[in-house]
Amino acid sequence: MASTTSRPGRVAKLPPRERILDAAEELFQSEGIRRVGVQAIAEKAETTKMAIYRHFETKDALVAEWLRILAADYQAAFDRVEADHPGRPREQIRGLARFIAEGLPTISHRGCPFINSLAELPDRSHPARQVIEKHKAEQTRRLVGMCAEAGLLDPEQAAAEITFVLEGAQVSTQNGSIDQVPDRLMRIVEGILDRRRPAPDAPVT
Repeated sequence: MASTTSRPGRVAKLPPRERILDAAEELFQSEGIRRVGVQAIAEKAETTKMAIYRHFETKDALVAEWLRILAADYQAAFDRVEADHPGRPREQIRGLARFIAEGLPTISHRGCPFINSLAELPDRSHPARQVIEKHKAEQTRRLVGMCAEAGLLDPEQAAAEITFVLEGAQVSTQNGSIDQVPDRLMRIVEGILDRRRPAPDAPVT
C-alpha cells in the first residue's frame, strides 16, 4: 500500500474499505496493535468508527485482514521466483533470500510485522495469530518443496536452516546487532545450498 503520493491525496482516492486498511497498516506498523484504537484508525482513514464496523465486525477482524494481505504479499514472492526461474529451485531459493534482503531497510525502521504482531498476540486462538501461523506453515511447506526439488540433503532440515537465517536477519536488522545484514544473509544462504549439495558419487535413493 506504500506510495510516493502524499498520504492525504492517496487516501482521498481510495474506496472506504481500502482507506481503513491503509490507515490500520500505518498505525499498526508504527505504534503496535494493542496501542491503536478503532477511533484512531477512523481518524487516520478520514471516516467513522461506525463505518469501520460496517466493513469489519471487530478490531480483531481488521487486524486479521491486514495480516492476511501481508501474508498474500509474501506468498506472491514465492509465485514470482517460481515464475522467474522455472525448473531452477536453487535460483528460486536465492530469489526468496534476495526478496528478504531487499526488504531489510524497511524492517530496520518498523520491524517485521509478523514478528511484532506475534509478540502482541499470545492467545493462539486469536484470529490474527491463526492467520500468521497458517501463513508460516504454508511458507515452510513451499520452501521444503523447493529444497527437495533442488536435491538438497534432508530438505526439511535445509528449509529450517534457511528459515532461521531469513527470520534472524530481520530481527538482527531491527535491533541493529549485526552490520551488512543483506550481504551476510545472501552468503549464509549460499553456504547452506553448497553444504547440502549431494556428493557427486552419492547413491540415488
